[in-house]
Amino acid sequence: MIRRFSREKLEILLGQFPAVALLGPRQCGKTTLALEFIAGRDAVYLDLETPSDLRKLGDAEDFFARHANELVVLDEIQRQPDLFPVLRGVIDRNKRRGRQAGQFLLLGSASLDLLRQSSESLAGRLATLELTPLLADETRAAGLPVEPLWVRGGFPESYLADDDAASLRWRLEFIRTYLERDIPALGPRLPAETLRRLWTMLAHAQGALFNAAALAGALGVSGQTVARYVDLLADLLLVRRLPPWSGNTRKRLVRSPKVYVRDSGVAHALLGLATADDILGHPVAGASWEGWVIENLLAALPDGAAAAFYRTGAGAEVDLVLALRRGERWAVEIKRSAAPVVGKGFYLGCADLKVSRKFVVYPGRDSYSLGDGVEAVSLSAAVDELRARSR
Repeated sequence: MIRRFSREKLEILLGQFPAVALLGPRQCGKTTLALEFIAGRDAVYLDLETPSDLRKLGDAEDFFARHANELVVLDEIQRQPDLFPVLRGVIDRNKRRGRQAGQFLLLGSASLDLLRQSSESLAGRLATLELTPLLADETRAAGLPVEPLWVRGGFPESYLADDDAASLRWRLEFIRTYLERDIPALGPRLPAETLRRLWTMLAHAQGALFNAAALAGALGVSGQTVARYVDLLADLLLVRRLPPWSGNTRKRLVRSPKVYVRDSGVAHALLGLATADDILGHPVAGASWEGWVIENLLAALPDGAAAAFYRTGAGAEVDLVLALRRGERWAVEIKRSAAPVVGKGFYLGCADLKVSRKFVVYPGRDSYSLGDGVEAVSLSAAVDELRARSR
């Protein structure tokens, strides 16, 4: 069992809110975490994709009344949006009877429907927590190697597969399931092959500025269709749109977001890259590693922090700007090289933003100065420092 760092946050939120929504893509470990969490507790678990469990909710109010003193776990909650008004009524009745927190744990693999319904029905009653695929510090803490995590991605069955070939087969099946079942169920119909091409084009352009018109021209569909499906992939937590910095720097700023396929293993599978040698010999290697580092850093951000990238028409550029509490800003450059070199654009961006910390995340283990206040650090050191800010 790999200990998930989200478990402590889940415990805190269930002690404060009547309901907590644990969100993440399919197969990232939500159910495993939930079952481990409720072991030994007064709790009941229902999988809403299972007909036998669905039948138990034929009279949902009666079911919840009979389990009023237990934590009720509802898996794949976005499949049954009609339950949200019922949950609201149950939570409000329980509040009048003196029960405030820890009533429902809702697991969802599609934030689009889940958040829309919860915002309408459970405002003030629901906290959300995102569970990502496995992170570098989680595997490190478990004594497992970190390098395969970048190659295979963080979905547990992919990362823990017997070999790279088995891992790739799992990821290809994961992609096929999303293309043929999950995405068509949530969005307007687009041929699976066209959607695969779009997803693959995003993997090729890992970390590039989002250009719906260019993608649409290559696919033979409208720009609105491309934007709609990228929105859906983002809502499914499969794609990240990293926003541009929007503060007032009196500079001409880039306004388009950067787009990343969030799981590096899925990106590699879309490109047919099975091994570390395959990836390192492909032009996407640097951008893929950048996206993987960003996912690990953002998962460690303290509450209230925000992330963006910075780019101006004059050539200033910072891969990742972290806005922490009390106006503190960190500038992060991400380099796959074992001997990273920082360009002029990074220094210009740091000067524009008046950052308090400047560092480069690179694949090595040691931390050392690059001069001019810039420090080269390992991913684990950067994550550890961010997690320390969360305490």
